[in-house]
Amino acid sequence: MKKKIAILPGDGIGREIASGAASALEAVGKRFGHEFEIEYADIGGAAIDSHGTPLPESTLALAKESDAILLGAVGGPKWDSLPSAQRPERGLLAIRKELGLFANLRPIPSFQTLVQSSPLKPEIAGKVNMLIVRELTGGLYFGKPSERRGENNEVVVDTLQYTRAEIERIVIKAFEFAKARDGRLTSVDKANVLESSRMWREIVNEKAADYPEVTVDHMYVDAAAMKLISSPGQFDVIVTENLFGDILSDEASMITGSLGMLPSASLSESGLGLYEPVHGSAPDIAGQNKANPLAMILSTALMLKYSLDMRTEGEAIERAVQSVLNDGYCTPDLQLEGSTVVGTDKMIELVTSRIAEETTASAGEVVYM
Repeated sequence: MKKKIAILPGDGIGREIASGAASALEAVGKRFGHEFEIEYADIGGAAIDSHGTPLPESTLALAKESDAILLGAVGGPKWDSLPSAQRPERGLLAIRKELGLFANLRPIPSFQTLVQSSPLKPEIAGKVNMLIVRELTGGLYFGKPSERRGENNEVVVDTLQYTRAEIERIVIKAFEFAKARDGRLTSVDKANVLESSRMWREIVNEKAADYPEVTVDHMYVDAAAMKLISSPGQFDVIVTENLFGDILSDEASMITGSLGMLPSASLSESGLGLYEPVHGSAPDIAGQNKANPLAMILSTALMLKYSLDMRTEGEAIERAVQSVLNDGYCTPDLQLEGSTVVGTDKMIELVTSRIAEETTASAGEVVYM
């Protein structure tokens, strides 16, 4: 099987971890007899420097003609002084909108070998296996008007806007995942204050009739933020709007002890997906061989499973990662007592060698979705 993959390394550590994705694909190709045609393009700050825009037309064209997209990270202090519309992050928002990537999936599992690195107590952090489903192309981040007003720009306006269709499609997606998992869906909103949340809650209740096997709970976003810390194990699938999902998914990601461990998927209705680690560009450690490539490699596993229909191949990557962790290897961000700390390049080498060896991870391996 031959597939075309666009890799957009981006900024900071993006280029270092992107090499991990390419190496993982090469190992998968050799083991399972696939051919991956990989083509690189700029996005974010790198694209601003090379093309004068955070999302060049050439990058967008490549994305649209590819079977799936892998993205490293965007942003950094080098571009902080630019106007908002020209910042690196605008490239990420734009590609999501242009490709219709409306559903962001963030699996938050417990890595039993990494529980000691979590800021939560082991008995709390060790019982987590949730999926956050975030609406990605509506809400405050895209609503118009978004501007400053008044004679001296003393008034600022942002608009939170959703259509019924936008809410329905993300809610249906979340119900489908809950049905395939443990059958529990928590819808997070602010229906006691926001009209958009009241419509959101109405639609969730309407769609619940189509999924009698799924138990539905509603929770205000402030209560959800507290419960993610006090009892995260109670959640199976969380569905929420763009802003709330942005905040809650970053909060939940710290349960594992490091942003460097978590992948994400952004899916369209057509099936085209963009896969990226949840961490940022970490410019302070860029080029130092300190970056954790595992979230990027695990994003590649999600890509294989959910865009390329290669579940067995994706699970092979996940088992390889778990095997390396079980053997006591980690990158500097994890700070695990008694572990062997290795750099980015060595971690990539370890994982790819396990993929080739058909590694079987021990009990307690992570299953993402």
